[in-house]
Amino acid sequence: MLSLYDTRNRRVERIVPEGTRSLRMYTCGPTVYRSAHVGNLRSYLLSDLIRRVSERQGVRVVVCRNITDVGHLVDDAEIDPSGEDKILAQARAEGRSALEISRFYEDTFLKDTTALNIRPPEHSPRASETIDLMVEMIAKLIEKGHAYAVPDGSVFFDAASFPTYGEISGNRLDHLRPGHRIEAVDPRKRFHADWALWKPSEAELTWETPWGRGFPGWHIECSAMSLRFLGEHIDVHTGGIDLRFPHHEDERAQSDATAGHEVVRHWVHGEHLLFDGRKMSKSTGNVVLLKDVADAGLDPLAVRLALLEHRHRQQMNLTWDTLRAADKTLRRWRGQVAEWSESPSGPMPADRVSRIEAAFDDDLDTPLALRLLRELERDDSISPGSRFETFLHLDQILALDLSLDIGRTVRPKDLPGGAAELLERRSRARDAKDWAASDRLRDELAALGVKVVDTPDGQTWS
Repeated sequence: MLSLYDTRNRRVERIVPEGTRSLRMYTCGPTVYRSAHVGNLRSYLLSDLIRRVSERQGVRVVVCRNITDVGHLVDDAEIDPSGEDKILAQARAEGRSALEISRFYEDTFLKDTTALNIRPPEHSPRASETIDLMVEMIAKLIEKGHAYAVPDGSVFFDAASFPTYGEISGNRLDHLRPGHRIEAVDPRKRFHADWALWKPSEAELTWETPWGRGFPGWHIECSAMSLRFLGEHIDVHTGGIDLRFPHHEDERAQSDATAGHEVVRHWVHGEHLLFDGRKMSKSTGNVVLLKDVADAGLDPLAVRLALLEHRHRQQMNLTWDTLRAADKTLRRWRGQVAEWSESPSGPMPADRVSRIEAAFDDDLDTPLALRLLRELERDDSISPGSRFETFLHLDQILALDLSLDIGRTVRPKDLPGGAAELLERRSRARDAKDWAASDRLRDELAALGVKVVDTPDGQTWS
C-alpha cells in the first residue's frame, strides 16, 4: 500500500488506515485572481498521483479541493485596514467585477487541470458560498475559548490556547517574532502570533455576522470546508511546501480546537518548482503558464511527464529544454504503443510491473518508476504485445494518454528516411500556428514523395 512522507511526524508512513479501503483527502485549492503557473499545478499533480495509486489498489478515494474566491489579503503578513483582498485588487486592475474575475480564473484553472489529466474532486466548494460554515465555526471557537472578538469587529484565534502549535513546521510560539515588515505589534491582539478569523470591511464581497460586516480570514476557510465535506477524520491533507507555515499550522489549530481531537492524520507537502533556476514570480518575469507550453507547440502533458521526473518532495528546476525533452519522450512512447498495438497481445511481465508499482508505493518514487519503464521499452526480450499491455496498465497512474496514436494513419516505419521527423515538426508548427513553417515543411515532405493533407483531426499523409 502507498506510503508517504508525513511532514508533521517527520517520517514515511502508510496513509491508508489499517482495515479500511477508503481514503479522505483535502487539497488546498487555488486563489482565483490569476492563472495558476506550472509551479502551482505541481501541487495538484501530487494529490492526483495519491488518488490514482490508491485507486489502483482498490481504495475508494474522496477528495475535497476548495476554491478561494474571497478573503486572501494582498499581503497577509501586514495589517490591511482597507480589508481588500487579491480578488478585489485584480478586479479593479482589469476593470471587471470581483465575481467576473473569480469565475474567469476558476474556469481557467479547471481547464488547466483537465489538460494535465488531473481528476476532478468529489467536492469543490467555493469560499464565497460557504460563509455560513465559517461563521458557525468562529462562534464555536469563541465559545470554547480559542478565539476572541474585539470592538472593531475583528475576531482573532488565540494561538496560546493551542499548546501543540508548530508541530508541522517546527515553529514554536515562544520563538515567533512579528513579521519583518510590521513596525509595531497589532494592539488589538492578545499575542502577536494570533491571526484573524474575521476581518471588518464595508467593501465588495462582505457579509453580516454577529461581530459586524466583513469577510473571513484565509485560514478559517479551509478548516470550515474540510470539516464540512470530509468530516472530522481526514486521512491526508496536501499542499505546497509554502503553505506549511502559517496556513497549515493555523488550519490545524482551528480544526483540532473545533473538533476536540487531531483531525488530519497525515500532512503531505510538495516542494518548490523553480524555472531556469529561479522561483517563479512576476517580478523576475519567469512565470510559465500551461498556455505558454501549448503556444510553444508542446503537448501540455509534457509538463506532467517532466514533473514526474522528480519526486514530489524534491525541489525541481524546470527549463524549456526539459519540457522539449519530455514532449519528445511523450511522442515517442505514443508511437511505440501504437506500433506495439499491432502485435498479438501478451501477458504483462509480472516482476517488472511489480517493481514499477512498488516505486509508486514508496513515497511516490516517480523517477525510479520512469527509469524502469524506459528499461522495459528497450527490452526486446519482452514481446511487443506484453509491452503494449504494460504501458497502458501503468498509464492509469501516469495519465499521459499513451494510447492516443493508436489507429492514426502515420506509421513511421513506412515513411522515407527523415520524413517522420518532418511530420512531427510540422505538427508542432501547426499547433503553434506557425503557418509559414508548416507550408515549408509540407514542401520538404513533398520532395521526399510524401503528400500531406490537413483535416480537422490533424494531418494525414500518403
